[in-house]
Amino acid sequence: MLPLARKRQSNFPYFLRQRYTKSLVALIVIMLVIACNSSFAQLPDSTQKEMKFSGSIGITNNAFSIIPLFSLNSPSAVFLLSWRKNRFSIEPDIRLSLDGKKGNMLFWFRYRLIDKQKFSLRVGTHPAYNFALREVTENGVTSEITQARRFIASEVVPNYQITPNWSVGMYYLQGNGLQKDGPRLSHFVTLNTSISNIKLGPNFRFQFVPEVYYLNLDGDAGTYFTTTGILSRKKVPFTLQSTINQTFSSTIPGNKEFLWNVTLSYNFSQDFVRKQPAVLLP
Repeated sequence: MLPLARKRQSNFPYFLRQRYTKSLVALIVIMLVIACNSSFAQLPDSTQKEMKFSGSIGITNNAFSIIPLFSLNSPSAVFLLSWRKNRFSIEPDIRLSLDGKKGNMLFWFRYRLIDKQKFSLRVGTHPAYNFALREVTENGVTSEITQARRFIASEVVPNYQITPNWSVGMYYLQGNGLQKDGPRLSHFVTLNTSISNIKLGPNFRFQFVPEVYYLNLDGDAGTYFTTTGILSRKKVPFTLQSTINQTFSSTIPGNKEFLWNVTLSYNFSQDFVRKQPAVLLP
């Protein structure tokens, strides 16, 4: 999750900022190499699926968090990856400003308790780092640094498929801050629906995902409306999407009445299988 940035006085060491910046750069390079290799890999000649690697790499004018109220408010890169085997998946969620000063890194561990054709129920948990700007004073000199905050969160996600292209669902997330400064406890509940495969001519498709949600952050609360539209073209791995977030009412400090973004993403998916050993006939 991306908490709202709060500027306070601190003695946060400068060398930690250098360490986290180097780690972020290294992680981005690794993710790009993995994504490119998987995009051009060949599927072995077998029908037994073992694992699926998928995801997207995007560029946006403003990266939104899972909670749309929280955003980086600057041009950003977004990496959404998933390694899935049967009902279990590991899903890194990385959103970084292009200048490397702000962002977040979530590492989801998710399991599908129910995975039926019509109804599904997913649970998950993640550790996370959030990187936000803050002012520090050392020896009477005030400067701006990037501070890392640690979080852990869990989710419950039921979903019902009304038709192949129309679903309704709910999402609940509880987040916990692991430091005394910044947000400590958050509750996020959303009701959502998704209408996909809306035909726009012979080749283009559109997906519409409206939501209403409630957010409680350390006792302050707000209600909101958000919606996402995704435009895609057949046999083209790129999508163009836009999200808006509108406040109904809120007492959360730093709340913004209206937010929006536009994101261009490259999407990929690759199945990995285990080859069956050859059987020698006598």
